[in-house]
Amino acid sequence: MTIQRFGTPTTPGALPFSKAVAADGWLYVSGQVPRDADGEIVSGSISVQARVTLDNLKKVLELAGYTLNDVVRVTVYLDDPRDFAGFNKIYAQYFTAEHAPARVCVQASMMSDLRVEVDCVAYRKP
Repeated sequence: MTIQRFGTPTTPGALPFSKAVAADGWLYVSGQVPRDADGEIVSGSISVQARVTLDNLKKVLELAGYTLNDVVRVTVYLDDPRDFAGFNKIYAQYFTAEHAPARVCVQASMMSDLRVEVDCVAYRKP
């Protein structure tokens, strides 16, 4: 089995996990949150945070050579379940019905000012 890691931290004190790990065509993307390029949390409504989070997810997929169309499973963690409808409005702009992955959405207490976190599994034939 060939394993390739993407976005592995290289700075001292960084947490020891990759942004994504590929194994024989499967790509496991770590949880993405609404952080900007400087690592700062982007505050705002669920719409704002969902868009930044899904943009970050897309960037990690592209870093590994995958696209949103390759995603087969998504897990969504919402701090407040009342954000479900607002999140779905943004989510539908990223995942079309033709390439809709399996998905689960759960409520989870978030750290800091996070309202959402998203991870996924993607597949592309090796």
